[in-house]
Amino acid sequence: MSEQNTQPNGANVDPNAPQFAPQAVFIKDVSFEAPNGPRAPANGQNPTINLNMNTTVNDLGPELKEVVLTINLQAVIGDKSLWLVELQQAGAFALRNIPQPELPRLLGVFCPDYLLPYARQTVSDLLLKGGFPPFLLPPVNFGALYEQALVQQQQQVAQPTPPPAVN
Repeated sequence: MSEQNTQPNGANVDPNAPQFAPQAVFIKDVSFEAPNGPRAPANGQNPTINLNMNTTVNDLGPELKEVVLTINLQAVIGDKSLWLVELQQAGAFALRNIPQPELPRLLGVFCPDYLLPYARQTVSDLLLKGGFPPFLLPPVNFGALYEQALVQQQQQVAQPTPPPAVN
């Protein structure tokens, strides 16, 4: 008798088919600072918001990857910092039989996109609990950012390196 994987509805599942499944979403690291407390600036100016995001991928096992969405968010008025949030929102993702050419896009686009709503909620909650109005992280087109990074990478490879200077 041959072994077959079946789903509850009775459909056969190919054991060699690509499989991708989020396993866990968690806060890997978080920091909130409000150096001047929740006091509003006396001059009524709106703060400047500085936002930086990046992602990293770590191996957790042969078929398990950790993707970390790092967010640094700061509100400043002039030279005074109102608040600073540093967050590492992470997820563990099971990957099986994913074709190698598709893996970077999956890890660089789909995974951060999956983590962003969790990060948005965490940032909003931290600010609210710190005595500030909530801030909703804007939507991010990780696909466009991924494509832009690929183009930049290809341009760097295409540029010949200059010969070393001779003294």
